[in-house]
Amino acid sequence: MPTKWLPDSANLTHLKHQAKDLLRDFRAGHMSAYQRVREFHPKFAGVADDAMPGRSFALSDAQLSIAREYGYASWPRLRAVIAERNHEELVLTHNDRLPDGPFKQALDFMDAGDAARLTAHLAQHPGLIRERAHFEGGNYFQTPTLLEFLPENPTRQERLPENAIAIAEILLAAGAQENLAALTETLGLAASGRVCREAGVQGPLLRLLCKHGADPATAMHTALAHEEFDAARVLIDCGAALDLPAAAALDERAAVARLAVGAGEGALQLALALAANAGRTEVVQSLLAAGADPNRYNPPGGHSHCTPLHSAVAMGRLDTVKALVDGGADLSIPDIHNGSTPLGWAAYLGQDEIAAYLKSLG
Repeated sequence: MPTKWLPDSANLTHLKHQAKDLLRDFRAGHMSAYQRVREFHPKFAGVADDAMPGRSFALSDAQLSIAREYGYASWPRLRAVIAERNHEELVLTHNDRLPDGPFKQALDFMDAGDAARLTAHLAQHPGLIRERAHFEGGNYFQTPTLLEFLPENPTRQERLPENAIAIAEILLAAGAQENLAALTETLGLAASGRVCREAGVQGPLLRLLCKHGADPATAMHTALAHEEFDAARVLIDCGAALDLPAAAALDERAAVARLAVGAGEGALQLALALAANAGRTEVVQSLLAAGADPNRYNPPGGHSHCTPLHSAVAMGRLDTVKALVDGGADLSIPDIHNGSTPLGWAAYLGQDEIAAYLKSLG
């Protein structure tokens, strides 16, 4: 789920009210509150809606959820940021948010594609390859190593050096291959990154990372949620399994029919989310017939701030929108961040044909 942007006008009183509202909605059994807590409170990760009422949820839990929703590790840290008023740095690029020093210098060499100077710099500072930058105010790229900067996701310059693969090999040889967590995270960033694809290095980089130990399965659903279908095919070539969500997003209908039999709720819901996002109308219909619920918020990893209908609307998939409506999708469910219905999304995004169809339903 995307984090919320902490506005310049944010104040502690307002944030306390947000936490109290979340606590009230959780105790009232609102699905949107359950979804937010499941996404941002580590104690509730993976807890199903029907199990939430039996869980203890205090004001401190609501405050932690709110803090993490804004991209901060804890309520005390969010409170300190408000007191310091230093969240204005979020408008800066990640490069500009780094302090001057060896880490930033290495990143400059990487961005310039200066292989010789990068190699010499890493030899001079051998511990640098294990260091991590620290960023706040987002829900990913919070503690990246140098390797994780390479795929340009999030974007910093809108380009990669022409010798990006050679730069990756230098980083791996310097010790990055020994950090499995960094390898895994870089794989996901490359598999879901637009700039990486546009630079023509997405496939080679994915293969290189997998060759050095990254698990291709870990990046599969991330790639599919961002419609990086070619990247998903590369991951399958590298050993990732074609599971139900992957088959749904890639429009592998025979595999969907086979894998949907006896599939668990989590797999069905993620498959529906990814299929709706990709406009796989026939797959959506078969998943609904298999028991997927169109009125659940998408699971984490599948644009979890909205429903499958929101996803289909956002991507302009009129046929898929109609299939979801025919399958019982509720037009009144709001998304979590903006409180907007699918019709509201259609109007805002200029999906006029979809908006007219939804209006015709009353």
